[in-house]
Amino acid sequence: LAQARRDDVPLLERLRYVTIVSSNLDEFFEVRFADVMEAARLPGTAVTAGEVQAVAAEARALVDEQYAVFNDEVMPALEAEGLLVLQHSKRNAAQRRWVAEFFEQQVRPLLVPVGLDPAHPFPTVANKTLNFIVQLGGRDAFGRENAIAIVKVPRVLPRVIRLPDALAEGRQAFVLLSSVIRAHLNELFPGRQVLAFSQFRVTRDSDLEVDEDDATNLRQALRSGLSTRHFGQAVRLEVVQSCSQALVQFLLQQFQLPAWALYRVNGPVNLVRLNELIDLADARGLRFAPWEPAWPASLPRGSSIFERLQQGELLLHHPFESFEPVVQFLREAVADPQVLAIKQTIYRTGTESVLMEQLIEAARRGKEVTVVVELKARFDEEANINWAERLEAVGAQVVYGIVGLKTHAKLLLVTRREARPGQHARAGHATLRRYVHLSTGNYNARTARLYTDLGCMSADPALAADADAVFQQLTGQVELGRLQRLLAAPFALQSALLAHLEQVAQAARDGRAARVVVKCNALTDPLLIDALVLAGQAGARIDLVIRGACMLPPGLPGVTDNIRVRSVVGRFLEHTRVFYFRWGEADTDEALYLSSADWMSRNMLRRVEVAWPVDEPAQRQRVIDECLVPYLHDARDAWALQGDGSWRSLAVAGGAGAQPALM
Repeated sequence: LAQARRDDVPLLERLRYVTIVSSNLDEFFEVRFADVMEAARLPGTAVTAGEVQAVAAEARALVDEQYAVFNDEVMPALEAEGLLVLQHSKRNAAQRRWVAEFFEQQVRPLLVPVGLDPAHPFPTVANKTLNFIVQLGGRDAFGRENAIAIVKVPRVLPRVIRLPDALAEGRQAFVLLSSVIRAHLNELFPGRQVLAFSQFRVTRDSDLEVDEDDATNLRQALRSGLSTRHFGQAVRLEVVQSCSQALVQFLLQQFQLPAWALYRVNGPVNLVRLNELIDLADARGLRFAPWEPAWPASLPRGSSIFERLQQGELLLHHPFESFEPVVQFLREAVADPQVLAIKQTIYRTGTESVLMEQLIEAARRGKEVTVVVELKARFDEEANINWAERLEAVGAQVVYGIVGLKTHAKLLLVTRREARPGQHARAGHATLRRYVHLSTGNYNARTARLYTDLGCMSADPALAADADAVFQQLTGQVELGRLQRLLAAPFALQSALLAHLEQVAQAARDGRAARVVVKCNALTDPLLIDALVLAGQAGARIDLVIRGACMLPPGLPGVTDNIRVRSVVGRFLEHTRVFYFRWGEADTDEALYLSSADWMSRNMLRRVEVAWPVDEPAQRQRVIDECLVPYLHDARDAWALQGDGSWRSLAVAGGAGAQPALM
């Protein structure tokens, strides 16, 4: 929301940040808040109804602030630039005629008004769909006084419509679909009077609950659960500010919601769909300048990835460097007749994925393809199920990880037959060599342009053997054994991090250099928090770059004096996980890890995660120089966490930001 208020952010991007607030709040209500409401309903839990209502009040204040930014700052600024969203009252006669024709031809045929009576009960309203509730006067065609009707807004229609330039008076004019329907509601009920109406939207509990111990086939159980996800328990009702109390009470009763679950909004219900305006507008100067990731300098274009990795590890920093080498790596493996096997984990890959298509092609070509698909990746379940079914259809080996644990590790392993010196690469005269790709982020080419992440490609035998051991555990559920370079959750990662923190604490007690820098998305694990506090109290200097939730309050006198926490919020979503420890002056007295895991209990104990060390000095220094130092000195996009839980902007006039510097 703070990004939406910044004058130095292009206007349409400010609008995008407003829509992101709505999108994030939707997921908060669908998952986090729904869990808390459920806990408050159950006896014997630690959550009280009062606490739930307090959270709702905080959320309501945030929504009010969001709409104030939208109405009072962003939209007037867009209008000043010649981009108008015209309400019905602001349209001239010609514009109204065009809208009326659009309604008649494009909208009305898809609308199904439902007048409520015993034969037409209140319809089942799906999660986050936009609807109108209408209070009618007079009698229906059968002489009855059914006073309430519901009109669902079709999801297949665009929510933002651009008017022809000839009607825009030299500017760019848009109308919202909800405004089009609102202006013509009376035409849906001939012979009746529209006395009152409101847009409304209900948010429902959308967390899939599947008993994995009882499910004989997890994929089928999740597929079944997906069909009912959109109709879970209601948790939030949104209406427009002018909605009458009678209609509010009617809706709250229908959804079995208390009064505090109501959110009156001063503007369009569901600002998420306004991102369509950003795409429709012709205003390049009001968006971020196009960004094309750089090709890695250490990878000659057109060269073989396998040959390059035989010379040493390749580090990729997205989105500042292109994700295309990862795609090329897999594409080269698919095309190479000497590649015998490919193994990959999939968490969030999207509905369209060049990587998944390549895995399908590899299976078609007869290679041994093993894919660990995490079916329980929230809101990506359906896409992952569809990919799993397509992979199985061409003969790939598909497994779904370990019951009770999410597979969040990002691993890609290629096994290739290579000639011994002076020999041909054929069975009996060759050796098998493995190549591995590890990443802090998902195998998703789209988000790789939006999220900051680090990837590592390597032909190191120890690293590849460790990756293969993780795959063996995921498929065969065998003991992992002692790994050479990887740290894996839920077995060794947390204990290894705790051991490093104790090393640092002991160094501080001994008067040696003691330093910790952690960059990740969340810090909520109690054991790791306690260890950080103890290390800080021993005298270690600790910097934490935590994008989101952080349950460690820094700067408390006598407790966390030596700990600073900051968050960086910029054009790209910060997603890298980097853990740095120093416990002395020698080059061997430091360790740096990259990881798929945040410092949360779920990542340490209830997920399959990996962390890997960056041992080569130049590579390690590069990670420090690109992923830690710029963020610790960011004076543009950084926020400092205070001991009371509030955040303070660290931006200064003309200050440099980490992301622009890296671009």
